[in-house]
Amino acid sequence: MVSSVSLSAKIVWTLIAILSVIFSVLFFLPASWMGVLIERQTQGRLSLCDVQGSFWNGSGFIGVAAGINDSVTPLFPGRFNWKISPFILLTQLDLELQNPEALSVPVKITGNFSEWHVSPSALVLPTERLEGLGAPLNTIGPSGKLHLSWNNLQFMRDGLIVNAQGQLQLNLSEMASRLSPVRPLGSYKMAFDLQGTNAEINLVTETGPMMLSGSGTVNAGHFQFSGKAWAQEGQEAKLANLLNLLGQRRKDGDKDVIALEFK
Repeated sequence: MVSSVSLSAKIVWTLIAILSVIFSVLFFLPASWMGVLIERQTQGRLSLCDVQGSFWNGSGFIGVAAGINDSVTPLFPGRFNWKISPFILLTQLDLELQNPEALSVPVKITGNFSEWHVSPSALVLPTERLEGLGAPLNTIGPSGKLHLSWNNLQFMRDGLIVNAQGQLQLNLSEMASRLSPVRPLGSYKMAFDLQGTNAEINLVTETGPMMLSGSGTVNAGHFQFSGKAWAQEGQEAKLANLLNLLGQRRKDGDKDVIALEFK
């Protein structure tokens, strides 16, 4: 009987020791694991660099490389700091993301693995950093200000399908290009209405002289857009080279425009 009790005690203490090791490993996971997740989800286009801290409380900057052999450069200004609640081990999400240089306010992600909520915020990105994403942006050489804002976003997972609800707005202000002497080319706004696996897109011009307009959809990951670009009166010659790079010329009533078609 004593032997059985002794054996049971050894088993219990062995299990406690194993659990202790497991939880120690989990709670002291290096922050580099977050980088592995980001690279996997973006198929290697984005990287988490100069990683510090742990998986639960760490920081790093998000980098991008135009090609496999190209060096990684920061995509967003500043470092992203994150805090992840240990309740994620119980499938409950409670994550906070901060970056005073890139985010207007900290972003909080709450919920569970089946349904989660992203709090409102706005993301600022100097447009010239987009050249790191490769062609055609590295040819156009954009500059200006890019500002992405969103309201409360809801995501629901159904098997391998993720449905989203909410609105995003992308403001491109005082845009310019190294291919055009006209500065700025204009300011534009793109609105995204997320509806499940689909989204409706609307593009309008706030100020010229390069005018853009159009609408499109994203259906189950397939992007389709139809729009047009044209120069304000008196700016046609200065904008001709840049407009010709954007698409084919066509007639729209009594004026020439550039067709913006993506299918």
